[in-house]
Amino acid sequence: MCYIVSMYIENIPNRNSPPAILVRECYRENGAIKKRTLANVTKWPQNIVDGLRLLLKGKKLVPVDSNFSIEQSLPHGHVEAVLGTIKKLKLDSIISSKTSRERNLVIAMIAERIIHPCSKLATTRLWHTTTLAEELSVADADVDELYNAMDWLLARQKRIEKKLAKKHLKDGSMALYDVSSSYYEGQTCPLVFFGHSRDKKKGKPIIVYGLMTNKEGVPVSIEVYPGNTGDPSTVSDQTDKLLNEFKLNRIILVGDRGMLTQTQIDELKQYPQIGWISALKSSAIRPLVEQEALQLSIFDKQNLAEITSPEYPDERLIACFNPLLASKRQHKRQALLEATEESFEKISKEISRRTKKILNKDEIGIKVGKVINKYKVGKHFKLTIEDNLFEWKRNKEKIEKESMLDGIYVVRTSEAKNDISAEDAVRNYKNLTNVERAFRCFKGIDLRVRPIRHRTEAHVRAHLFLCMLAYYVEWYMRKTWTSLLFEDEELEANKKTRDPVKQAQPSQSVKNKKKSKINDKGFIVHSFETLVAELSTLCKNKCRFKALKNGLPFYQKTEPTEIQKTALELLGIKCTQ
Repeated sequence: MCYIVSMYIENIPNRNSPPAILVRECYRENGAIKKRTLANVTKWPQNIVDGLRLLLKGKKLVPVDSNFSIEQSLPHGHVEAVLGTIKKLKLDSIISSKTSRERNLVIAMIAERIIHPCSKLATTRLWHTTTLAEELSVADADVDELYNAMDWLLARQKRIEKKLAKKHLKDGSMALYDVSSSYYEGQTCPLVFFGHSRDKKKGKPIIVYGLMTNKEGVPVSIEVYPGNTGDPSTVSDQTDKLLNEFKLNRIILVGDRGMLTQTQIDELKQYPQIGWISALKSSAIRPLVEQEALQLSIFDKQNLAEITSPEYPDERLIACFNPLLASKRQHKRQALLEATEESFEKISKEISRRTKKILNKDEIGIKVGKVINKYKVGKHFKLTIEDNLFEWKRNKEKIEKESMLDGIYVVRTSEAKNDISAEDAVRNYKNLTNVERAFRCFKGIDLRVRPIRHRTEAHVRAHLFLCMLAYYVEWYMRKTWTSLLFEDEELEANKKTRDPVKQAQPSQSVKNKKKSKINDKGFIVHSFETLVAELSTLCKNKCRFKALKNGLPFYQKTEPTEIQKTALELLGIKCTQ
């Protein structure tokens, strides 16, 4: 006697080939359970196989479009990540303790700056292509309302910076400060002047801004200046902020040698509450050698030595020698000398060709001056310029004299040895790279602070402050996502123990990560930009049941991938449907 018990689909392993997918039935014959194959469906599309599997299990199948429809699908994962980070950092409360329309607009502009940096007009268009506008209830906002929100934010800047300073700057801690600039499109803003452009954008006026961070690079304050402002002249404003606005009893200001000049340091000495760490300019190092306060022989056995000089009373000088830096400088100098000589040779040939209308002394001088201004090594040449005559030769004595100091730099500080060791003074000076990294994010693909097009001074200041707040969020996201990015997870720990003078070496773990492009969890390693883009594929779908014509819509998120789930969980965001 034989009767069928059930029908089912079974996957049969097939060694090195894909498994065979078989439709089978299970039957009982004379008390024994047996099975036999009814069909081989290995080549069927997977969705049809899955449907048949459900049917054989007794499930009722209906067409998807007969049950409910998806009315809209918007990228959501990156919005959730950014807004979740803002909430975790309590940045919304730092901006304003009370919920308001203006606060929502500011938060939306900060988030859009990270997701897709663009103009304020484009912002009102683009945040509709994600869930951002809906999440913050700003879908109806126009560009004028955004500018009003920027004015509202600027009026609160001092209060916000005080809160950030209270959170990230403590008495006795370090404050890093540096200055940069960005080019401006237009002529209407009173802050716009021609000056030293870090963007190398010829013919464009600039706006200068100074950024202050804590030791780790967390931004706490930004100040905007006219484009013709010199870096050192901005230091007094930072001193005032630290003492009078942030109410710090003791702080150590770290600035580069072009910022904390001798004049600025003399002014800082009037404030015992403020210590400082900076470095000497190369022109100030040579007198130390000539006075034998710095003897180059000390670098025969060590790369760091503390020295003293009557020219710098009440401060410590830490002399450092980096052979790799020396090699780079020598190579660069040689390349510039050769490029200069090549241009000089072209001028000489032009003089030789001009037999009818000769080049006079002034004309030759103009051409030579352009070459010298381009390569900046004119001091290393002896020049002879006359009518129809141009000769040059290298000044070997000056070249050798300069090369003696290649790779040597001197860090200076007001701090006592008991408070900061010589090694830590050098490490803290090198922490200025944290501010430089912020500027790279400002100007790069992350935040795109430039070109600046706002017409009024207030809007330019608000724009820069908005970018600083966006970087505040991005800094935390980068730090939290270190394992998923091309970042060195051991960097902070290694900074405290590695040789402060030698070039920093990446850890073996980050070398492996960059080589394999896979992290230790098996995830593909991303840049910050591509990880944000990866999260954007996590969508929020607006659905509606067809049977309920006037029913309310419901929302369904797409199932997150493992890397999306991990990225959100690292930020402290639970993945919910």
